[in-house]
Amino acid sequence: DKNDGALMRQERWASPGFDPEKPFLNEENPDWRSDPKIAEDLELYLKLKDAVDEQMTIIKSGPGKEYERAENSLLMCQRVDLWCSGPSEVEAAVKHLLSLGKKLNDVKAADPEFITEFYPGAAEL
Repeated sequence: DKNDGALMRQERWASPGFDPEKPFLNEENPDWRSDPKIAEDLELYLKLKDAVDEQMTIIKSGPGKEYERAENSLLMCQRVDLWCSGPSEVEAAVKHLLSLGKKLNDVKAADPEFITEFYPGAAEL
């Protein structure tokens, strides 16, 4: 399966002491992918990651910028801008937030029973 998130999360840590998702990794070590030990350890992870990146590129490449428009639309749905609004706009916004609260307040988070991922802390601590 090209999009196995659980396997990808597990394989991310296959090279001890190295995190391929570390922020600014490409700026600090631009040719980390050509390191033979890392490339061997992370072979499956890199294959899965490249497949996911390829899928996202395809998804985002719509001719009418559909992905970007949908993303912006979603952000606008989450935004409540009451600057220069009249009483009817404020009332509509409050009703909308109330309906969202009614839908989402009873949602129970699915907390895992055991920790399955380890994220190393800062080295200097």
